[in-house]
Amino acid sequence: MSSPDKVPDMIFDSPTPILQFLDLAAAVAFAITGALVASRKQLDVLGFIWLAVITGVGGGTVRDLVLGVPVFWVVDPTPVVACMVTAVLVHFGAHLLESRYRFILFFDAFGMALVAVAGTAKGLDAGTSALVAVMMGVMTAALGGIIRDTFGQEPSIILRREIYVAAAVAGACAYVVMVQFGVDRVVAMGTSFVLAFVIRVLAVRYNWSLPAYRGREGRDMSGE
Repeated sequence: MSSPDKVPDMIFDSPTPILQFLDLAAAVAFAITGALVASRKQLDVLGFIWLAVITGVGGGTVRDLVLGVPVFWVVDPTPVVACMVTAVLVHFGAHLLESRYRFILFFDAFGMALVAVAGTAKGLDAGTSALVAVMMGVMTAALGGIIRDTFGQEPSIILRREIYVAAAVAGACAYVVMVQFGVDRVVAMGTSFVLAFVIRVLAVRYNWSLPAYRGREGRDMSGE
């Protein structure tokens, strides 16, 4: 008879194909942005590989460590290999792009939407609450860009006024709500991805932003 204190094995002992695909696709998308930043900094091929890999798998690594599950690229190194190959291809082809910054924004939006959904799904699969699952999705989505911009010495995409985190929140929340209402898992993932991606793309295209804090003179608390 098993002990009542034994925790059941989680899905992460054998990741589902859909989550494996999302992690791989997101890693490649973020790797492209990291390699493009490396091209803007005129780094050598090893610099391309380093920035592509750390950008591609960084957010998912932190997510898995926080959830206490096996890190996805340690279980299956395919995402790391894919990031390395992507970096080499971008190293030899970046000069063909008319606007590398525009491609960075596009693939960053694509990767953000993917990992927002994947992170939320992993959170729910790990047995977390809906709030924590959304936090996992948003954290994973934001960290990829933060890591890339920090190591690439670029202005952080998180600190710009265009909607970014809000797009990840929308996608993550949409997935949680649809799952709660019994929507098919794949349908929920696809719909949530499209929602987050479209919001981010439109925000860049039309310069959408949430109301910003405006500084104002402090109140006199002296009582005089």
